Amino acid sequence: MADIQAIKPFSTADLFKAKTTSSVGNSGVDFAQELKNALGDVNKMQVQSDQAMSDIATGSVKDLHQAALAIDKAEISMKLMLEVRNKALSAYKEITRTQM
Repeated sequence: MADIQAIKPFSTADLFKAKTTSSVGNSGVDFAQELKNALGDVNKMQVQSDQAMSDIATGSVKDLHQAALAIDKAEISMKLMLEVRNKALSAYKEITRTQM
C-alpha cells in the first residue's frame, strides 16, 4: 500500500506565479492568437460560401450538394463566432460591474 504524502502548503503568490508561467500552455499559442485564427477560419468559410452562392447564381456550380454544405458551414461558424462574442461581452460587462 502506498504511503500518503503530506500536502505542500502554498500561497496565493505561488498560485499566481504558476498561472503566469503556464498561461501560454504547451502549444505555445495564446488565447488572442487562437481567437485570431478562429476569425480567419470563419472569414475563409464566408468567402467560400460567397463563391458557392455566386457559382449557383451563374449556373457554373459543379456539385450543388457541396455548395450547399459550404453555405451551411459558413452560417454555422458565423453563429458560433457571434455566440463567443456575446459571451465575451457579457463576461466583460460582469467584470466591470464588480466592485473592488
